[in-house]
Amino acid sequence: MFRKFFTIIGTVGILAVGGILIAVMGTLRPKIERQDIDVTAPAVFFTIAETGSVTLDVSAQGEVRPRTDINLTAQVAGRVISIANAFVDGGAFKKGETLLRIEDADYRAASAAANARMAQAEESLRREEAEASLAARDYAELGRRDEAASELALRVPQLAQARANFDAARAEYDAARLNLNRTRVSAPFDGRVRQRIVGVGQYVSPGAQLGRIFSTDVAEIRLPLTDNDLAKLGLPVAFVETDDNPGPEAVLSTYIAGQTHEWSARVVRTDGAIDPTTRQIAAIAVVEDPYGAGSAADGTPLAMGLYVDALVRGRRFDNAIVLPRAALHGRNEVFVIGDGDILERRTVQVVSSDKDTFTVATGIIPGERVVTSPLRGAGNGDKVTPSDPNAASKPPVDVTASAADDTAPGDNQ
Repeated sequence: MFRKFFTIIGTVGILAVGGILIAVMGTLRPKIERQDIDVTAPAVFFTIAETGSVTLDVSAQGEVRPRTDINLTAQVAGRVISIANAFVDGGAFKKGETLLRIEDADYRAASAAANARMAQAEESLRREEAEASLAARDYAELGRRDEAASELALRVPQLAQARANFDAARAEYDAARLNLNRTRVSAPFDGRVRQRIVGVGQYVSPGAQLGRIFSTDVAEIRLPLTDNDLAKLGLPVAFVETDDNPGPEAVLSTYIAGQTHEWSARVVRTDGAIDPTTRQIAAIAVVEDPYGAGSAADGTPLAMGLYVDALVRGRRFDNAIVLPRAALHGRNEVFVIGDGDILERRTVQVVSSDKDTFTVATGIIPGERVVTSPLRGAGNGDKVTPSDPNAASKPPVDVTASAADDTAPGDNQ
């Protein structure tokens, strides 16, 4: 029993000593002082907004095409008896120049016969006019002015028939002369031959294709534009150039025979409808006399079928601000670092943009600091720490070189 009592006393003693040791150690540990955590404002990069003159040019591509491109067809039947030297593939011709002739013997005979019939009809008409005049005079000499004379007595129907016969004969003669003139196929405009199909001795019928020709007075280039391109150029849908509202100038260029050539052009109109496939609209640029006065500075003509690059001169903004693409948030918002380094959200008018920069017309005051880095954990009204990215890009000072330069000449001895 005494053994059990001493065991209990020992256990309690051990627990008491342990508790005292723990209490002593707790009083000896250092006290942790409470400190307030300082929240550092996020650092952002910025750029200074500067104004300048900006021209919003538009780049496009298109194929050079003639304004008029037609099939040359025969209007009468016959055998081709001659072909002009200019009527070959690539040949140049002037308006009214004869390109080929069709045998006209049958048409000359038909014209002569029609002329004879017209002369006979004219002689009959003159005779009827004289007889009608004589009948009217005889009726007046008989003193029957109070009595109504019949049209037959005055030869009115006979005169009308003679006039109708003469008109028909004259129309027949005009048709014969027209067919005779059509045996000479002439050019309706200044142009060039794209393809000649017939040759001398070949028989052609009315409507037969003789060749293909195109005009060289004006060359047209269709330039597909997006809605953003139209805004840069300031062109509406269905635009048509006028004296008071001329179209924008354009420069065409292409690479031919190892050299780059340029031509001056202008936009004269746009399509009246949007292409449902591409959702674009085409602007038509023209070059006057592309094989003559409109040639390049070195004399190279703007040949039809060339695929050219076009740089269309857009609107000019004298007080525009060009910013990095990273400064744009959404479609038309930027963040400006205001007084006290506080962020301010601004809505701007974006007039142009590409993959690297965008141009702003309104919404930013020159000299303001525009944020160009992502905003992580910061928004409108928050405080930030501005950081100039140009400072980080400056090269470090070469300390070794500076020390060497400061060393006295005698120290190296």
